[in-house]
Amino acid sequence: MDSSHSRRDATRRKLFEAAVTLIAEQGFSSTTVDEIAERAGVAKGTVYYNFASKNVLFEELLRHGIELLATSLQTAADEVTGRGGSRIDALDAMIRAGLDFISRYPALTQLYVAELWRTNRAWQSTLMVVRERAITVVENVLREAVAREELSAEIDIPLTASALFGMVLVAALDWQSYQPDRSIDEVHAALSRLLQGRVGSRNA
Repeated sequence: MDSSHSRRDATRRKLFEAAVTLIAEQGFSSTTVDEIAERAGVAKGTVYYNFASKNVLFEELLRHGIELLATSLQTAADEVTGRGGSRIDALDAMIRAGLDFISRYPALTQLYVAELWRTNRAWQSTLMVVRERAITVVENVLREAVAREELSAEIDIPLTASALFGMVLVAALDWQSYQPDRSIDEVHAALSRLLQGRVGSRNA
């Protein structure tokens, strides 16, 4: 049983990786199930055995990717607060975790950002749910920061969380696309200064 589950998980990971790369390269409509199967090195029937349709595969792809991101953000925050760090420090660690994630999965990030602007997709409700999953992780840390008086109670938590999340996404994609010579440490340092100067100042 365990061996069977492991094989299926490995197959699904191959399909996820193949699908996200192809869709990021040529768009959802232009990507066929045959191409996904070929890129993953499996039979076409294997795709339909694991996913009822290409739409279902894409929805699961979004869920899987954002869950990985949310988990990495939460882990980064927990590690900092577990050592006694502030919630501002936790937000900074989450920025670094976000950059690390995007550098590992640039195609997934490009795909996610591109789909945010489309309103005619069948999976829009799924996209909103997975976005909320990631944003909520940031919101929770901001709320804790307000409760501990590390941040002003006047801060708009939902908007600030969205702004921080968007800042990391856009900055990372710009870095990957137009400034690849920069190191991740440089990019993190720049975003960290923005965080400390804007969000982290209670007197701002």
